[in-house]
Amino acid sequence: MDKRKLIQFFSMLIYNADVKGFVTGTVSRSKLKNICVPGLNCYSCPGAVASCPLGALQNSIGGGRFPFFVTGFLLLIGVLIGRAVCAFLCPFGLIQELLYKIPSPKLKKNTVTRKLSLLKYPVLFILVIALPFILFLTNGIGLPAFCAFLCPAGTLEAGWPLVLLNTAFREIIGFLFYWKSAILVALIAASVFIFRPFCRFLCPLGAIYSFFNSFAVFGVTLDKDTCIHCRKCTDNCKMDTVVVNDHECIRCGECVKGCPVNALNSCGRKKLPEKEKKNE
Repeated sequence: MDKRKLIQFFSMLIYNADVKGFVTGTVSRSKLKNICVPGLNCYSCPGAVASCPLGALQNSIGGGRFPFFVTGFLLLIGVLIGRAVCAFLCPFGLIQELLYKIPSPKLKKNTVTRKLSLLKYPVLFILVIALPFILFLTNGIGLPAFCAFLCPAGTLEAGWPLVLLNTAFREIIGFLFYWKSAILVALIAASVFIFRPFCRFLCPLGAIYSFFNSFAVFGVTLDKDTCIHCRKCTDNCKMDTVVVNDHECIRCGECVKGCPVNALNSCGRKKLPEKEKKNE
């Protein structure tokens, strides 16, 4: 297992360290639930020790409050590492990557997938921001629409475990549970053939972090003097990148490993061209 997979795996364990919830079949009551983790991890997961930033964002907007804390948190994480959260600190991203390893024909990125990758921005605006606020103005209380109607991570990490472990939850399941289960099953199936389909096409958290990609402290840097413009970095990228470090880049580092002239660096420090190294 490579270093990135290890970080992903341990992040998942840390996010869901309250193992007692998995034994009792109840939602974790961790005292850290008033803070957020960087990645997508459901608040209602039996083992979740902290909150999901998207859930916290929707709850604040749906309650008619400006989300000062979660906005500051997302700004801090975004400025520091941008979409590196997707590659290193998101449990649902890890699950999709593991499913993609199942031998099968793979759908390569193309102009269609590039256009579909823009869907996550309407999802962010409509389900995470607009709908909770509109429902608050209409009814006096909003609804975390993304969590309620779409989020597959919530279904996998909270919905399915709670229904399996707790008879009380099994007695109250209805249409929304089956609807979200169908979405999750479709994404699980798609992940076998498409690299991280939820992250690429639907995830609003990835959409938020993508706004910071061009100037985040941590990212992929390109030595233009060394680059031979072979385009192996973007052509071999499994995400829908067009240029290095664009809004679809998740800073996974695969392009750095594949660069034939070592023109790329994923640590935020510019590498010296080979000719300069020899003169040192």
